[in-house]
Amino acid sequence: MTDNGTGWLGAAESALRSAPPNALLATARNLLASHMQARSVKLLLADYGLTVLQPVTRLPHTGRAVAVHDGDPAGRAFSAEAVVMEVAGEAGMVTLHLPITVRGDRIGVLSVYLPEPPQGAQTVLELGAFATAIGHELLVAERHTDLYLQARRRRRLTLAAEMQWQLLPGRGFVRDEYTLGAHLEPAYAIGGDNFDWSTTDDHLTITVTDGKGHGIEAALLTNLTVSALRNARRAGISLADQACLADQAIYGEYGGRRYSPTLLLRFNLATGQASAVDAGSPQLFRLRHDRVERVELEAQMPLGMFEETDYREQPLSVATGDRLVIVSSGVHGAQSRGGSLFGEDALRETIAATQHSSTHETARAVVNALVQYHGGGDLPSDAAVVCMDWRGRG
Repeated sequence: MTDNGTGWLGAAESALRSAPPNALLATARNLLASHMQARSVKLLLADYGLTVLQPVTRLPHTGRAVAVHDGDPAGRAFSAEAVVMEVAGEAGMVTLHLPITVRGDRIGVLSVYLPEPPQGAQTVLELGAFATAIGHELLVAERHTDLYLQARRRRRLTLAAEMQWQLLPGRGFVRDEYTLGAHLEPAYAIGGDNFDWSTTDDHLTITVTDGKGHGIEAALLTNLTVSALRNARRAGISLADQACLADQAIYGEYGGRRYSPTLLLRFNLATGQASAVDAGSPQLFRLRHDRVERVELEAQMPLGMFEETDYREQPLSVATGDRLVIVSSGVHGAQSRGGSLFGEDALRETIAATQHSSTHETARAVVNALVQYHGGGDLPSDAAVVCMDWRGRG
């Protein structure tokens, strides 16, 4: 480093904010070359399936993708959300692989080839903060350029999948009280399944929607469902009333011909008390003290099935250390080619086996177990998984 770290970081963050949306990587390279004597800087973004890290280059050209789970240093940095130092063949040089995570949402990895820092730990901390700053700017830049969204794609998304990914809040979120991780498959052809969440000072709301049908029809139904739920939630009304208003919107559009099974959950962050409206097929599992059980909820009508359905909230509670896993019917109701169900036992085993993994890796592992059950390749039905680790307050 050539100057005080704090001053450098402040100036760097300002430079990133001022950079054109498509020039974040070029700006980062110039900053790191000037202040860290970096010789090479690569930006790798996680693809939609979270299987590889795709390099950002000048489109339509691209570089070699890096597998997330085959032991590559960049892949390890991404999956473990930790800095990985790789010793270079050139004496005195190293490559630092820095995870890019914004409020718990994993975005990719920044790989920096530079002289081995004399102030090791301090330099790593500063570069980690720099990578996080890039992550924040990437999320803003995606509003104005397709560069980073295109770079993430191993292949073309279906139109339905394009619509679905635009609805998502992200695939992870962290607060002191909880950690969220989620996964969707088939990532490049998802049709109707979806998840959503929103947090306030005192509450967390999670919804998981089982979009019925395939392709554009399913995506349009889910888009209406998620938008109606958000509109009702932002009006500040109860969870049951949110379900009622969304139910009316869907029925008003489809007249009961199409409907949207949805699970709605709202948590009080201070007490751990929660409310649930089980309006359909998504299921809730809880891992507590090494025991996995399905949380039985009062089954009510899917949103939009009948006119003016009256929904009721059901109380439940979470305790410090609980892990909740929500799965759509594409997971718990999946059938093999032979007609056998993936089933609750397989779900319990997968959740139990991953109890020491992160929420991200648990959600991915549940979907991966389902993919293996089907013999690999894209799933025949949409599958959504949301995993939450609850810590609570105090």
